[in-house]
Amino acid sequence: MAKIGFKQGGRVMLASSAEEQMDTVPRLSGTARKLIMSALFARRIPAGSFVSQGELVELLGIPIQPLRDALRVLETEGIVTIHPRAGIEFVAADMKLIRSTYQFRLIIECAAVRTYAEKAPMGDIEKLLTDHLVLIDEIEKKGIQENSLLRMHEIEASFHGNLIQALGNPLIETTERRLHNYTLLIMVDRRETTPLMIRTLREHIKVLEACRSRNSESAAAALATHLTSAMHRAMGL
Repeated sequence: MAKIGFKQGGRVMLASSAEEQMDTVPRLSGTARKLIMSALFARRIPAGSFVSQGELVELLGIPIQPLRDALRVLETEGIVTIHPRAGIEFVAADMKLIRSTYQFRLIIECAAVRTYAEKAPMGDIEKLLTDHLVLIDEIEKKGIQENSLLRMHEIEASFHGNLIQALGNPLIETTERRLHNYTLLIMVDRRETTPLMIRTLREHIKVLEACRSRNSESAAAALATHLTSAMHRAMGL
């Protein structure tokens, strides 16, 4: 086994090149996972599709072993189902997934917003409110600009992420990341419009105003209304 020498505290230490190679495996599989998710969100891999590992290697230009590692992670996250000797099935953004995702989010986030309303620093709440109001003002005056969708996604992530973090529960945070991926898949085919974006932002503002008043029950009710409306919009209702 090849060895590499280096100095530490005046002594020569040895590290194997094999160990260094092993250290790169998580990084490569992490990169592979990001490439798969990016292709899914960009619709290069259609939601609900059934593909082989070879097709993914060719499509994404990644080695087979990091791809396999990434697929195993994505299977635990509910994004794919691996069928041995048959192929990879990607989750379909159908009515069942929409309903299940938003019902689960209602359970978790309504509990989280009560804690957030009671304990969140007022400065954090005010900043979120300001970010929402600034974006609404810009959209109303100029319409949807080149960076509007990116800022909208950042505000969505910050708003819902802050609620979940208020619980301080790593198990719930892990579950929320899975739900976040599902929500992004559900939203892939939705065309954002000025009225739709403003409506979503104003629903957030109602939640934040209740949090600013430290009214946890009003905050939970406003969030339940928002998530139910978002589910209906995703269903095309």
